[in-house]
Amino acid sequence: MLMAGEGNGSTSPTGAGRVLSLIRDGEAVTRADLARRTGLARSTVAQRVEALLAHQLVYEAGGSASTGGRPPTVLAFNRSAGVVLVADLGATHSRLAVSDLSGAPLTERAYDTDIARDPEDVLAWVNERFEELLAEVGRGAEDVRGIGVGVPAPVAFSRGEPVAPPMMPGWDGYSIPDWFAQHYDAPVLVDNDVNIMALGEHWMHWRDTDHLLFVKLGTGIGCGIVTDRRIHRGAQGAAGDIGHVRLAGHDDVVCRCGNVGCLEAVAGGRALAAQLARRGLDATTSRDVVRLVKAGEPAAVAAVRDAGRFLGEVLAECINFFNPGAIVIGGDIADAHQHLLAGVREIAFGRSLPMATRDLRMGCSQLGDRAGVIGAAIMVVEHVLAPDTVDRAIAADMAGAAKKRPATA
Repeated sequence: MLMAGEGNGSTSPTGAGRVLSLIRDGEAVTRADLARRTGLARSTVAQRVEALLAHQLVYEAGGSASTGGRPPTVLAFNRSAGVVLVADLGATHSRLAVSDLSGAPLTERAYDTDIARDPEDVLAWVNERFEELLAEVGRGAEDVRGIGVGVPAPVAFSRGEPVAPPMMPGWDGYSIPDWFAQHYDAPVLVDNDVNIMALGEHWMHWRDTDHLLFVKLGTGIGCGIVTDRRIHRGAQGAAGDIGHVRLAGHDDVVCRCGNVGCLEAVAGGRALAAQLARRGLDATTSRDVVRLVKAGEPAAVAAVRDAGRFLGEVLAECINFFNPGAIVIGGDIADAHQHLLAGVREIAFGRSLPMATRDLRMGCSQLGDRAGVIGAAIMVVEHVLAPDTVDRAIAADMAGAAKKRPATA
């Protein structure tokens, strides 16, 4: 199953890529099983398997139980055949990781960052961290099979370019894949940070749910939409930007987007911190707000609960319109989940149609701030191991090898 939504069709449904998919999913793990499942001749299956073995995408894991005679050899996916680099870049802090080809992080680190800096400065910093993490796991640039990046902005997914990002001056239309192409011979996928968080959370904990909303409540507010188990990005990559839905009664609050009364400008982490700072409390970031809540500061508790109510107003409309099976709330402010969820439930369930909320599940992210790097890794892995991508890579390598052979007289 491919949730990332890219490269999930194959022009050669019985090629080596399709064989790899069957092995990865555990649907067929011997040559005989593969022949039965695909309808291919055993000789053709053998060719496909040999190609995968040559590219180290599978390995022979030993024999399986036999009903007589020599036990058949079991084939297994080689998750160590390469690595993917992933970066979940937020407004004020980020997480980077090196993952294997199953999407599992081999190493990861969290950092404080400033996404408003020049894109080349930020990406150079990201690449320095990538090089450090690669060295830590004993890998090099030649082992990188793909790169995934999440940014706090709408993204033109097919081009890997942020689009009119309110928190990222200078990034509009900047090609992140082109920058990384100077350093790595690997595909680069870029998406909105909330989309990759939604993908990671769904992949790890909600795969039984076809329709899910993942709300990130941090410095800003955004929503990742999973529909039919795929990320829905919209026509211009701006789907789910609920942070700029207008709240009634807040026309005096100016948002960074230029409009007034936006949910983010009223209930986002930056807005809550500013509100508490005006009361004389030590608060600059969304994490400061959570710190004050956990310390039992009454003003912070009341601010977060109110933020939950304002978010609940917008989610009530989303519930009526989209009818999700689950709503998951993540981001820094979600760490104050007791007070936040109380406010959200109070309004969202009270203003939604009973049919839409009858089986609706709501809770906080189980992955926390790791959701983004998990989702980015899955996004890349599902792209580079898609059947058509694997078939093209094998065909290209075979063509290259043929050109290197000396001509015969």
